[in-house]
Amino acid sequence: MSATLLAEQALNGLQFGLMLFLLAAGLTLVFGIMDMINLAHGSLYMVGAYLTAAATQASGSFLLGLGAGIVGTALFGVALELTVLRRLYQRDHLSQVLGTFAILLMCNEAVRMLWGPQPLMLNLPAPVAGPVELWPGFSYPVYRLVIIAAGLLVALGLYLVITRTRLGMQVRAGAHHREMAMAMGANVQRLFTGVLAAGAALCALAGGLLGPLLAVQVGMGESILILAFVVVVIGGIGSVRGALVGALLVGVVDTVGRSFVPWALGGLLGPEAASGAGPALASILIYLLMAAVLFWKPQGLFPARG
Repeated sequence: MSATLLAEQALNGLQFGLMLFLLAAGLTLVFGIMDMINLAHGSLYMVGAYLTAAATQASGSFLLGLGAGIVGTALFGVALELTVLRRLYQRDHLSQVLGTFAILLMCNEAVRMLWGPQPLMLNLPAPVAGPVELWPGFSYPVYRLVIIAAGLLVALGLYLVITRTRLGMQVRAGAHHREMAMAMGANVQRLFTGVLAAGAALCALAGGLLGPLLAVQVGMGESILILAFVVVVIGGIGSVRGALVGALLVGVVDTVGRSFVPWALGGLLGPEAASGAGPALASILIYLLMAAVLFWKPQGLFPARG
């Protein structure tokens, strides 16, 4: 395996990890503050991608489409919290799983009725459609670098909001000890709604940015939701810092593993065996990573309630 290919896959892993962070950040705050398992979180990612694609096709501008997708998904998240999710806060986790899974199924069917079963096309913006040479002999797509930059800026913004503002103090207090935050006068209902809206907006940002690279299709949120839960478990429930570290670990391990494991098995077992066993072994690397982290730190790397 050449150094150029390894660098390319490492950058791909960084990009994928930062997009996972956008999903996991809202998910870990919802889980940490509200003590709620929200399986509908993946639907917000799908809705954001569809709204971005539809708005981009209507306006002809990717930036306008992305902004419309973020705002529309945030409003959808607020409406979902006010009408349905608020009734599940005090229920047990089984009721939350069943209720939010029903929302996921309804969102899938609603999207299918509105946009049809065929995937929507979301083309790369023309100014960032080509590659750029990072160093002699190594070119990398500009759009993927834009995604990396956007993910880093969002991570920095979240860090500043959570560590430097009063709202962030209330979020951290709610994640660390919800009952004490309520006793100290925090408006928990408003906090819950705000966290849901922020999480929905981050999902829409991830869905809109990944739309030109992946298929915008019904059910696209389920597979990435599993990875987002893995990130939350690795990083620690309620911790945004843990979500960032966990997402980067999962993104790099998953992406590099899918290239390195088949290559390594090809040298040991031959091309035919590697083509069958390589992808299967690569796909379980992140779960081995999760098992190793939980073995040494059962509450995750940076638990908010540690």
